[in-house]
Amino acid sequence: MHPLSLLRALSRARLASAFRSCSSRALLPLLLGPCAALTPSSASAAGPAAERLDRIQVTATRREEGVLEIPASVTVLDEQALRKRMALTVADALRGEPGTFVQQTTPGQGNVIIRGLKGSEVLHLVDGFRLNHAFFRNAPNQYLALVDPLMLAGIEAVRGPMSTLYGSDAMGGVLQFLSWRPSFAGEHWQQQGGLRMRSSSADDARQLRLFEAIGRDDLHFAAGYSDQDVNGRRVGGGERLPFTDYRQRAADFAAEHRRGDHWLRLSLQHSEQPETPRHDALVSGFGQTAAESAEQLFKPQARRFSQLRYRYSAPLPFADSIELQAGLQRMTDDRVSRDSGSANRDTEANLSRLEGFSAQFDRALGERHYLSYGFEWYGDRVASFRERQNINSGAVSARPSRFPDGSRMRSQALYLADDFLPAPGWDVNIGLRYSRFDIELPATASGPGVRLRPDDLSGHFGVVRELGEGLRLVGNLGRGFRAPNVFDLGLLGERPGNRFNLPNPELRPETVLTVDAGLKLQRGAWQGEAIAFRSQYRDKISSVLTGERTDRGREIVQSRNITEQVLNGVETALRYDEGGAFAARAAATWTRGEERVEALETPADRIPPLFGSLSGSWRFAPDFELETWALFAGRQGRLSPRDVSDPRINPAGTAGWATLNVRLGWAPSEAVNLALSAHNLGDRRYREHGSGLDAPGRDLGLALDWRW
Repeated sequence: MHPLSLLRALSRARLASAFRSCSSRALLPLLLGPCAALTPSSASAAGPAAERLDRIQVTATRREEGVLEIPASVTVLDEQALRKRMALTVADALRGEPGTFVQQTTPGQGNVIIRGLKGSEVLHLVDGFRLNHAFFRNAPNQYLALVDPLMLAGIEAVRGPMSTLYGSDAMGGVLQFLSWRPSFAGEHWQQQGGLRMRSSSADDARQLRLFEAIGRDDLHFAAGYSDQDVNGRRVGGGERLPFTDYRQRAADFAAEHRRGDHWLRLSLQHSEQPETPRHDALVSGFGQTAAESAEQLFKPQARRFSQLRYRYSAPLPFADSIELQAGLQRMTDDRVSRDSGSANRDTEANLSRLEGFSAQFDRALGERHYLSYGFEWYGDRVASFRERQNINSGAVSARPSRFPDGSRMRSQALYLADDFLPAPGWDVNIGLRYSRFDIELPATASGPGVRLRPDDLSGHFGVVRELGEGLRLVGNLGRGFRAPNVFDLGLLGERPGNRFNLPNPELRPETVLTVDAGLKLQRGAWQGEAIAFRSQYRDKISSVLTGERTDRGREIVQSRNITEQVLNGVETALRYDEGGAFAARAAATWTRGEERVEALETPADRIPPLFGSLSGSWRFAPDFELETWALFAGRQGRLSPRDVSDPRINPAGTAGWATLNVRLGWAPSEAVNLALSAHNLGDRRYREHGSGLDAPGRDLGLALDWRW
């Protein structure tokens, strides 16, 4: 039996069935029971939005370096912050953070908009490997939800183009998700494990995470199982929304070995949602008198990932250290759909098989230069199938697949980055990357075959100037790009908003030039940042109306390099934390976008309003901590023509909103954390701009984290 299957079977047999049968109220005595016998000890750390600028990150520079010391704008959430946020998806954890706006089309899914960009315009990584695949669309999509939020030790969000280090898609920024890794010391075998349980009322949700590790300082094995059950969303005012329930299961296994200067890690991950309804397609939206679909299910969605990483940290003639990575990701995107009023049910199966290999070399040249250089190779093959069944007659017929079956997308790249100290108080980052693609779509009944070989030279220049103790002036100039993928070139089929997409095999890469500048502060109890940016996009791929309609009345659209776009924005955060009983934080982000299609100038598509958060935490007793925070967003009335026609968006504009939230944490020992929380205390009914459903109403939550 596959190790992930064995792990899942054992865990489900012992815990999951009992957990699913528990209600939020029934979980309370279960959670309080083991805690009552524990002796009080140290308190938990500061609040859920309390993230210091001096944290260590790896994404912006591909190596460990302090956030304050680099020119890039970075948000770092550690395991403790993730634990407190009780996220149903990884996107949920980033609400209220500078520069990251969360859009949700249906429960079980989430999309993070960074500097006005979304989907494949932002690169998503899991432990350094691309989550973006050949049919990852440049719009809100469901694939991010297939990263298990309960297995993570951290999230890093880098805002701004990162194409020099990461290549295609890293235009708005990079989101990296870092898996949990145990730590052992000594030569004797030891054991670590834990149980996480969550229950929340608004989505009638229950989460369970069981993990176990054994090892010593040179070798360890770790495994985990996660189960999430969501049973319908209650919005402000009390209404329960239909088509908002789903189930998610995940399992992971890792083995890690260290010997002298050698480090080797094998990791396996599996996550699946067996059946997730597409809420916005199954209920009528703005401007609609009836729902688009009688059936619309992601059935199933799954991600399987295996990765092998090796690091050698002894000096060589050409490098001080090297790291090699090889990975394989299989993304399953199967669906069942039927238009309203139609007897024809379409069943489809779509699969991306993404393979990747990379090598990075690091070398210090004296005390003033630190070089990082390397190469990457990725290859993706797409399988796609669709058939139609008449639910009245039972007749089955073949249908053109969503993507050309057998499509391939390959890329190769070389990059070089130099961290240079030209003078005291100055730090300069310079980088170049050459990328080449080979994209092949076979001929189908709907169009001829096509082969594209685009390439690109990307560059980046960043500078940090020390103005005084703990105060840095930072600036960046970067060029990013995105090669058209199989989704852009070959999609044939229905899109949200009563649209039908035709393939376009003649697309070119889209590019962006971004400049940003601002201040970073780390002085005493104060930490903060204020960054202003301007991004100019050329040949942006947009969905364009052709003026024609299908037999069932859907508007026919096609992706084209037709848009020029300019985005301006400001990202700010300020935090006070003296390391004692009290901490406070504020964050706000403003973005404005303009785009031009031929001679027509309009607001840019799906731009977030002013949004942010205010929070405070008070450790009022050795074992207790009280946190309160507010999330807010202003009104967004600047809509693009696409926004106005999108049934997810009110054509009169999205109203502003604010919620007040509170959390009481109890840490009777270093091993146990218990928390009671209440979100949206005012039970306000509101919708995040661009989302396909209203946000949760008043939500009471209960959480246990128990380590052994």
